[in-house]
Amino acid sequence: MKLRYIAYSALLALVAVGTSSCEDFLSKNPDNRVEINTPDQMRLLLVNAYMTGNLAVMGELSGDNYVDNNAPNAMGMRYNLAEYNRIDNEIFAWEEAVSDTDVDTPTALWEGCYHAIACANQVLQRVAEYEAEGRGSEVASIKGEALLIRAYHHFLLANLFCQPYRGPELSKSLQGVPYATEPETTLSVLYDRGNLADVYTKIEADMLAGMPLIDDAAYDQPKYHFNSTAANAFAARFYLFTRQYDKCIEYANAALGTAGTPSASLFNDIWAQSFTDAEQICQYFISVERQCNFMLIPTYSAYLRRAGGRYTINGDGENATYMSSGPTWSSFNFHPCYDGKLYVAGNNEYGSFFPNFYELFEYTDKIAGIGYVHIVRPEFTTEETVLCRAEAKFYTGDITGGLADLKAWDDSRQNIANTSHKESLRPLTSALIMSFYRDRDPGYGIVKPLNIDKVFPSDKYALTDGIEPYLQCLLHFRRINNVGDGTRWFDIRRYGIEITHRIGARRVEFLSWDDPRRAFQLPSDVLSSGMVPTDRTTKMTAIDDSKIFKSSASCVKK
Repeated sequence: MKLRYIAYSALLALVAVGTSSCEDFLSKNPDNRVEINTPDQMRLLLVNAYMTGNLAVMGELSGDNYVDNNAPNAMGMRYNLAEYNRIDNEIFAWEEAVSDTDVDTPTALWEGCYHAIACANQVLQRVAEYEAEGRGSEVASIKGEALLIRAYHHFLLANLFCQPYRGPELSKSLQGVPYATEPETTLSVLYDRGNLADVYTKIEADMLAGMPLIDDAAYDQPKYHFNSTAANAFAARFYLFTRQYDKCIEYANAALGTAGTPSASLFNDIWAQSFTDAEQICQYFISVERQCNFMLIPTYSAYLRRAGGRYTINGDGENATYMSSGPTWSSFNFHPCYDGKLYVAGNNEYGSFFPNFYELFEYTDKIAGIGYVHIVRPEFTTEETVLCRAEAKFYTGDITGGLADLKAWDDSRQNIANTSHKESLRPLTSALIMSFYRDRDPGYGIVKPLNIDKVFPSDKYALTDGIEPYLQCLLHFRRINNVGDGTRWFDIRRYGIEITHRIGARRVEFLSWDDPRRAFQLPSDVLSSGMVPTDRTTKMTAIDDSKIFKSSASCVKK
């Protein structure tokens, strides 16, 4: 069932109709209007309150995993391949993406997030009425989920359409996104974007207010909702991005259920399984029965249809992820966990992919062969949360704890079906990390300069020589773990990682740490409604190196 009769506001940039009969039209309720009167109806509406857009294409094309197969690559080959969608050319070149508004576009992501927020606000308005009647206990868990939905979708919008967060003070000078807290009741409202610092303050307030109210028993299928584990994983990610590392560790511990090394059963065991086809791998990967999946979100996306086209995970992007060497598997040209699970296009000349985002097709007309393309996103997982915690531990000086988390992630991928490869794998140690990542790039851009202290200077934490090899390992593992879902782009933004895109035979685009193109432009329909565009020409203000906090190497726990 689709709940359609919700006013989505000017944020969705609906085309304004003539106003001569507007008032008469708006004063009439259609016979099939959905009235949100009961807790059951509120819960039903929240089923529809998760983004339908998918950030995978936007994030991957913007980052350093995808390459242009029409550009010269390491083998000196060139191809005359067509892009899947013309907007792919614009995103890959960090231009304003205006060619399309369908799935896998900034417009789809913007509208999907604000649709979710609109649903949440509609529910929260009704919850407030229950509370005014003294019946708040009946809808407490509903309120909790709605607040988390509102917080998370604003968090995604801020990390795509705004410049990277720079802390509570510097972010006051950066554009935000409209933080919607009320259902829309009028047409053509002009929204103020505010500043990024205020957006993050409101995200945190909603998140913290909603978390204690979550009741997992209220859900028929908790994995498709903001259950308590997913809520804690979101908080861990939020505090990682805001460099509040103690809080990141606290909430990651709550999500994982332990302050120590998580049980092996909590990790993804897909590597130890044998499959016959890509769809079988995908179905296992997104199964609600597996503990590693904290929350799943179904989206509309044609992401997989780009495999074998002009832009794919290939070249340096492939050799730093799927085909990567690493500290414990450097004797191979790929991590052996992918053996039997990695698919290639054109004898690997056009790239490879792991079918964790395999397409699920919903037919509306089987005879005509038409319908909707779906991809289910594991939005929060054990692996990503463990890596969030490991990163936080390194900054707080807990090298032993951070290494234990990295080792737990690596050990889970050494649990592979192919035993002949397993015999040659090595347990992760500090010595192996130092050997592989320190003072050199093992190749393909696995190790890149990190500019987090320029992007987000902290008066408490700094990236020192003592912890940088561990962070390079951590970011390498995160890149491998998250490949294909678009979130590598978030790491590139917050760490100020500089990357280069080779386009066609001659064009080269470079993205510096302070490049304003790290933020997507708002959709054209939103701009036409009067909203201020994202400034993609002014670089971020540089920080005097002498004012950046430098921690003493002696404070690092060995």
